[in-house]
Amino acid sequence: MEFIRGRYSWLLRPFLVVFDIFVINIFAFYVFNFNEENLYFFSSAYLNNKHLLYIVYSIVLWFISTSLINFYNVYRYTSAINIVSLLFKQFFAFSIIVYAFIGVFRSIDVQAFTTLNYLLYCFACIGFVKLVSFYALKTYRSYLNGNVRRVIIIGKSEGALELKQLFNLKKELGYDLKGMFADQTTNPDITGTIKDSFDYLNKNSGVDEIYCAIDELSEKQVNEYVKYANLHHCNIKFIPKTNKLFTKRLKTDYYNYLPVLSMQEVALNDGFNKFLKRFFDIVFSLMVMFFILSWLTPLLFILIKLESKGPLFFKHKRNGINYKEFDCYKFRSLRENKEIKGTYVTQDDNRLTTIGKFLRKTSIDEIPQFYNVLKGDMSVVGPRPHMLSYTDDYSKKIDKYNFIFRHNVKPGVTGLAQIKGYRGEIKSDEDIINRIKYDNFYIENWSLVLDLKIIFQTVLNIFKGQKTAY
Repeated sequence: MEFIRGRYSWLLRPFLVVFDIFVINIFAFYVFNFNEENLYFFSSAYLNNKHLLYIVYSIVLWFISTSLINFYNVYRYTSAINIVSLLFKQFFAFSIIVYAFIGVFRSIDVQAFTTLNYLLYCFACIGFVKLVSFYALKTYRSYLNGNVRRVIIIGKSEGALELKQLFNLKKELGYDLKGMFADQTTNPDITGTIKDSFDYLNKNSGVDEIYCAIDELSEKQVNEYVKYANLHHCNIKFIPKTNKLFTKRLKTDYYNYLPVLSMQEVALNDGFNKFLKRFFDIVFSLMVMFFILSWLTPLLFILIKLESKGPLFFKHKRNGINYKEFDCYKFRSLRENKEIKGTYVTQDDNRLTTIGKFLRKTSIDEIPQFYNVLKGDMSVVGPRPHMLSYTDDYSKKIDKYNFIFRHNVKPGVTGLAQIKGYRGEIKSDEDIINRIKYDNFYIENWSLVLDLKIIFQTVLNIFKGQKTAY
């Protein structure tokens, strides 16, 4: 997600919204002939004031139209041409909205030319204030060193060097470059190595943004930067190779024609959707723990202990949202409780106990993960969490952008890839590629109905069995 940084500049957007709403309504009061006759479609018992109706109508439709075209998404790297383009788009959209209102309520005696004048007056004021505030902030950054973002760049690619030059030359953008870190270089402009960058970040908590030349970094290094950014509420962005096609899964911004990628906000991370999914997770997990784990746990404790020594539960490290590590729980199914790095359980694995084979075949061994769901480390449905070593190894064969996108949400007890058969042992690159494909499809197309379908299919698979469940 995008963290809001800075002291007072974040107040500018709400101010502009209020100002714009005030302008379109104050001009309407003086230009339009709002008489007191009853409206054609509303009786006086409900509403007989056209001006009041227009206020409500214009505010609601203004918010909808500006949201659709991202009218207020103006950033320090946005150009004046882009702002003018936004003004024209909103002028066209709002013109349709206003003419539609007058067309429906024909008792409002307003000529088409008068309406056009109203729109021109409104957008002359709105555009003037929008551009003045834009250039005022630029002047404030250039001459008073205010509204500054403290940034570091990781990597020495062509894009990274171009970004460094942009930050140093264009002071009006308000970027204070604190350092550039890269390995294997004799460039005097390089502050230190990749390892030095982590030391710098740990000693300097005031960094606002990290820019990573992602193709120069290993998956493990990307993990560390993402985890740091999430922990310290620092924005992380990625500099792609300029000759590479950009993934739609990451948001693309342009810094003076240089593409910079950042995490795309997905529907699953929307505030209301997160609340809805979390509420469902808690209710569903409590039901599983009360109706299933309450009697299954003591029964399996006896059966597992009778066959082999060791604890009832197996605890293993996994990557969660934003690569955060957590302890994932299972019923123990192996004689050896220690996880062997990079080794999934294989078919006819001699480490499996008799009860363990049954638990894994039916996926019952996964049920303790509902405790992880209650803790907030996991969700009922989501991408299955990989072994840490697999996350590192397979990211070298798969586009890093897809791996980053996959870790943008909480992992799940079950998932779309799971019910499609891509689970457990990874025998070929195709297995992990398809797993990532289904995981990302789920993230992009999430809905509560989809979650329920996946849960239903998971239950069916428990009874039907899956070839890859061992």
